[in-house]
Amino acid sequence: MRSAPAGALPDQSAPDAPAPTPPPTDRPSTEPPTQRGHGPRWLDDEQQRVWQAYLSATTLLDDHLDRQLQRDAGMPHLYYGFLVQLSEAPRRRLRMTEMARNAKITRSRLSHAVARLEKSGWVTREDCPSDRRGQFAVLTDQGYEVLRRTAPGHVEAVQQALFDRLTPGQQKSLGEIMEIVAEGLQPKDAGADLPWLR
Repeated sequence: MRSAPAGALPDQSAPDAPAPTPPPTDRPSTEPPTQRGHGPRWLDDEQQRVWQAYLSATTLLDDHLDRQLQRDAGMPHLYYGFLVQLSEAPRRRLRMTEMARNAKITRSRLSHAVARLEKSGWVTREDCPSDRRGQFAVLTDQGYEVLRRTAPGHVEAVQQALFDRLTPGQQKSLGEIMEIVAEGLQPKDAGADLPWLR
């Protein structure tokens, strides 16, 4: 039997000596929480790789689409989404609260964006007859024309940046994954802290 290297075993002649201290590590434990008590659940190597890839891809995609829309229509991606919502709604009009929920943003942020779209002449606001505090946003003919001119270039940018790089199976998986994540972040409990309720 080969002898252990010096210092690998505790001194047997000193039974009361403390057990050797394990070497320090800069890496947090990745054991499941059932084995670690109630500490943070650190990401393992694969989770860290997936998370960083997701952050990089979504940040770059948002920037790519924002720059394309600013160049072609003088508006950010978020504003384009509002015009699309209104163009698909009956009579090209939607309650402001519904628009905030669809866009997953706060009502104050939506109000600021609609004010900017009003200034451009692309959207108008109308009071809601059944709710004195409610308002509709309405897409104007000018706003519809801007959307009609801008949509082809924007759709092509989305195709090139995302769908052209994925197989049909990958596209399906991506859609299913994002639906699961979004559903988990939208609890149906009363009083849930969701952007469009703030």
